[in-house]
Amino acid sequence: MAHINLLPWREALRKQRQQEFGIAAGIAALFAGAIMLLVHMQVEAMIEQQNNRNRYLQQEIVVLDRQIQEIERLERIKQQLTARMEIIQRLQESRPLAVRMFDEIVRTVPEGVLLESATQTGNNVTVQGRAESNTRVSAFMRNIEASEWIDNPELVVISGDSRGRGATDVLSRFTLRFTVKQVIAEGPSGGAAAPRTGRR
Repeated sequence: MAHINLLPWREALRKQRQQEFGIAAGIAALFAGAIMLLVHMQVEAMIEQQNNRNRYLQQEIVVLDRQIQEIERLERIKQQLTARMEIIQRLQESRPLAVRMFDEIVRTVPEGVLLESATQTGNNVTVQGRAESNTRVSAFMRNIEASEWIDNPELVVISGDSRGRGATDVLSRFTLRFTVKQVIAEGPSGGAAAPRTGRR
């Protein structure tokens, strides 16, 4: 029986398969590398896009910060102007009241009383003066209580003061405090209307 030697054929087939496997592995490696390169490029593109967004947001934040600072500056200016307008308005409203108050003081001062100074703090007025007697001071206080514009007289201090013309020639020095009643409206002519009486 004849014998056929198959070893060279098998060896050639093995080599062919190894070559095919090497080629396939190389192609797979190249394909995997290409995929990794594409993924890397995509990730880099996404990172760059996000960085661009971040830079844009930072620029917008800077712009917004400047706008906020400008708004705060304008708000401070507005508050200052509003405060000045309120002060001017209060001064304009208090002008007729001050005239009326001094006119009322003149009306309430009885004979024998001499006022030397007057100081106003808000609605409180403090006057200093001299009187021929304590009775004159009492009459002054009663006139204040009867007034429609001033009220609540309070005698702070009273003392005798000789004028040097004789033992009987003595004036009473006094300090008196009272309040100006709150004006509730303006009259038809633009002046202050009648104040709150506050009578008990």
